Amino acid sequence: MNDSGGRATDIEVLVVGAGQAGLAAAFHLRRTGHTPDRDFVVLDHSPRPGGAWQFRWPTLTYDRVHGMHALPGMELTGAAGDRPSSEVIGGYFDSYEQTFGLRVHRPVSVLAVRDAGAGPPWAEPVGAVGGGRLLVETSEGAYAPRALINATGTWDRPFWPHLPGRETFGGRQVHSAQYGGPEAFRGARVVVIGGGTSAVQQLLEIAPVAAATTWVTRRPPVFREGPFGADEGRAAVALVEERVRQGLPPRSVVSVTGLPMTEAIRAARASGVLERLPLFERITPGGVVWPDGHAVAADVLLYATGFRAAIDHLAPLKLREPGGGIRMAGTRALRDARVHLVGYGPSASTIGAGRAGRAAVREIGRLLDREPATDGS
Repeated sequence: MNDSGGRATDIEVLVVGAGQAGLAAAFHLRRTGHTPDRDFVVLDHSPRPGGAWQFRWPTLTYDRVHGMHALPGMELTGAAGDRPSSEVIGGYFDSYEQTFGLRVHRPVSVLAVRDAGAGPPWAEPVGAVGGGRLLVETSEGAYAPRALINATGTWDRPFWPHLPGRETFGGRQVHSAQYGGPEAFRGARVVVIGGGTSAVQQLLEIAPVAAATTWVTRRPPVFREGPFGADEGRAAVALVEERVRQGLPPRSVVSVTGLPMTEAIRAARASGVLERLPLFERITPGGVVWPDGHAVAADVLLYATGFRAAIDHLAPLKLREPGGGIRMAGTRALRDARVHLVGYGPSASTIGAGRAGRAAVREIGRLLDREPATDGS
């Protein structure tokens, strides 16, 4: 894509990430007349189609997935519920890319995104922020897009909380992102840390084979009875949007929806597997200890403590607010009109990501119509 002189490749739009949000954005770019590899390019860090789904543990079957909405223009049909979700959804994403000719470049790492005026001497100068081109440095060369759709999600940034004594623990410490199934925990005393869906699903798998399990959370978990409809969904998204408006790091949509009560969860609560304890005071070489002196011995600490947005490559643009987050108007970063974030904050869900991809393309279309191209065309 890059010419032999080392210049960046000029394109209209660069999409970074080919998960749910990135593919939705690419679909809408193509639908509105943009041609892949000429007008827009899609880059993906992962080795194959599937977004973060391709890394899910093999015992997470498709019928146990906590919500999966179809990509625009193509339903996921006929999937066997007992197949691994990584295979089902990975295959679906692969078919989607092929069906719509999205030509995803992978594996490609995005190293940094800058204003082109701050780049190497050959980069085009730009005027005010929000006009001109960006400079995107990647492992396959540099691109100079007029707009960027960032759809990098969170999978590459598992969150490890700073807990007193963590460095002293003599056993294994594993994040839920590294979970490969229950067999690795057979016969072990396991402390599961975290109150989300992954914590519960992995705990239910581990409990039958482990010597003992203990579940700890910072806040009491909320179990949701009954259907989760449109009104409840809008209320959850509104909570996340408020944090983004304040320039704070977003919480995930899942974190504010509660845990859906299923028959498996009901049985696990009745049997004591899901008896929750508050977060311990410190970690010791042999386990964990609470303020009252109560201690639990452990061989493994499993951190189901979530993820943070993978946006470090955007740091040169200085988009973050003092609170640590990026303020946005819709999908657009308020500090730079050329940058849109999808699958971030309120759109960090499978249904939200699809809608955000369409919204970003619509607003970028207005930007491209308003801003003259910098290459003289």
